[in-house]
Amino acid sequence: MTTMREQAMATAVDLFQRDERVAIVMADISLDYLQPAVEHDPRRAVNAGIMEQSAVGIAAGFALEGFHPIVHTLAPFLTERPLEQIKLDFGYQGLGGTFISAGAPYDYGESGGTHHAPGDVQALGSIPGLEVLVPGSAPETDALLRVSYANGRPTYLRTSVVENREPVDLAPGGLTVVRRGADLTVVAAGPFLARTLDALAGVDATVLYATTLVPLDADALVREAATSPRVVLVEPAYEGTSAAQIAAALSHRPMQFLSIGVPRRFIERYGTSAEHDAALGLDVRGIRERVLAFLDR
Repeated sequence: MTTMREQAMATAVDLFQRDERVAIVMADISLDYLQPAVEHDPRRAVNAGIMEQSAVGIAAGFALEGFHPIVHTLAPFLTERPLEQIKLDFGYQGLGGTFISAGAPYDYGESGGTHHAPGDVQALGSIPGLEVLVPGSAPETDALLRVSYANGRPTYLRTSVVENREPVDLAPGGLTVVRRGADLTVVAAGPFLARTLDALAGVDATVLYATTLVPLDADALVREAATSPRVVLVEPAYEGTSAAQIAAALSHRPMQFLSIGVPRRFIERYGTSAEHDAALGLDVRGIRERVLAFLDR
C-alpha cells in the first residue's frame, strides 16, 4: 500500500514533469523518490543538503522568479528550524510555496526528541496567510497537493505514517461531514479520524473530518455542528492547537469543549508511534475514556 509520504513524492514528481513552473527543493530526504525529477530537469530540482533554512531561501528565490516551489524534509526540520525563513521569505513577501513534511508528530519516536514535531501545525499556523493541510490517506494527499501547489500562498502539507483505513471524499473547505448525531459534535483531524470513529462506538455524535486545520472552515462548522453544546476536538498535534478557531466559530452559542491531542510536555521516552499514542492516551481506548468522561458516562 502506498504511504502518504510516497504518494506526496510521486505527485510532486508528476506535477514537476507536467508543469515547467514547478521547482523541487530537497534537504537530503526522500532523494530516491525525487530522483525522477532530477533526471527530468536538474535546473528545477535542487538538493540543498541538511541546510533547511537555505532550502527555504532557495525556494523563495524560485517563487520570486514565477515558479511554484515544493520543499520537502522531516517535520521538525521543515517547520521549526526554518520557521523564521518561512515567515519572512514567504509569509511577509506574500509568496506561494508548498512545504511537505514527513514524520509528525512522532513517527520517528525511536530517534528521540530531535525528531518529534507535535508543535508543527501551531508553529506554521502562526504565519498570517499560511494554509495547513493534514490528510489522512494517500489518495487525500494526492488530491490536496494537486489543488494547492499553485494556489499562490504558503501551504504546509503534513504526511504521517499513521493513516485512516479508508480515504474520504473531501468537501471543499477541508471540513467533511462523516456522520450525524445529536449528543455532541466531534472534529477529528487527519489520520486520527479512524481511531476517533472507533472510540465513539455507541455514541450518537456528529463527526466532522478536518483535513484543513488552518484556516478551519468556520462556516461549515457552524452549519454542520450538532445542536448539543458539547464539542470535542481530536487532533494529531499539541492539545488545543485548533481550539481557538473552534471557539471563535461557535462563539454565538453555549459550548462545553474538550480538546484531545498530544500533551504539551516533552516526550522523554523512546518508542514507536503506536507506543507513544498508547502512553499519551491517543489510541482508541484513551480517546474513548476521555469522551465518555466528558459525557458523564
